[in-house]
Amino acid sequence: MRYAVVGGPSSIRVDESEPPVPGPGDILVRMAACGICGSDLEKVYGSYGQPSMRLGHEPAGTVLEVGGDVEGISPGDRVFTHHHVPCYSCHLCRHGNETRCPEYSRSNLSPCGLAEEYLVPAWNVERGGVLKLPDSMTFEEAALIEPLACCVRAWSKCRYERGDSVAVFGVGSTGMMHAMLAAQYGFGGIYCVDVNRFRLDYATSLVDSDGVMADEHTAETLRRKTDGRGVDLAVVATGSLGALQSAIDSVRYGGTVIMFGVPSKGATMPMDMDHMYSREVTLTGSYAASDLDTKSALEMVRDGTMDVGRLVTHRYGVADAQRAFDHARSGSDAVKIIITG
Repeated sequence: MRYAVVGGPSSIRVDESEPPVPGPGDILVRMAACGICGSDLEKVYGSYGQPSMRLGHEPAGTVLEVGGDVEGISPGDRVFTHHHVPCYSCHLCRHGNETRCPEYSRSNLSPCGLAEEYLVPAWNVERGGVLKLPDSMTFEEAALIEPLACCVRAWSKCRYERGDSVAVFGVGSTGMMHAMLAAQYGFGGIYCVDVNRFRLDYATSLVDSDGVMADEHTAETLRRKTDGRGVDLAVVATGSLGALQSAIDSVRYGGTVIMFGVPSKGATMPMDMDHMYSREVTLTGSYAASDLDTKSALEMVRDGTMDVGRLVTHRYGVADAQRAFDHARSGSDAVKIIITG
């Protein structure tokens, strides 16, 4: 079987090996679809600051084999598999910070999600990291469960009301999901901000939103569009620190900024703390998703609440992973790129 690994700066290497053999509690899955995520791109082209350098954490496929002691999962089942699963018993888990659980990043798929076949460890299987797919859901839709779950988790961290306004900074595939969620949650003004005209046009075709080209006047433009107030909520779905600053400047008094995109390791920026304090701006981060979030995301896709399939624009095989990543990085005409098994 073939699988993709980080070969070096800006480089993908496709290796071959025998498929993993499931032990007690493990399952082996034949990957059918796996999305390329912004954090994957950061691992290859940037300076990623997280512990795992494995590529592909959005896979869905068909169960090939199950190890001993596995219950409720059988060969032939169509599944989405979460790469990280927390313990749900430590101090952080009990306080709702499951994605920062010490066990969360220790669990993973082997060799990775961007593999023709991969092993799901017993830890993940036993703790709800494997979700069976309804027959009506395609594998491509299932591959978007994890990024949607990350968005759902981010929204759970803030307060909002129907009719509020939101600015989404960076409308790649997850940024578009944020805009789609805002529409579902009844936001009265949805403003998509990006430097890429193709993505702005694509985003505004998905939801009733207003596209704003990012420049030095972005905050002023958003205040003008909101009667001088500023938006109630800003979601920064990019690692750009310039976008983060624009988001802070764009929210109203008492507004909230969610850091969702992945900044480069060691990224720093000056911040006027009096500006934050006197305007009562809340800045919060949202990291990854737990399997509780993936369950909510699966329900949204299953019920048709979120038509995530519309985000898929290109498909590549595992052998063409380098071309797929280069394409995703360029972003010139792509929204969501899927690797197929």
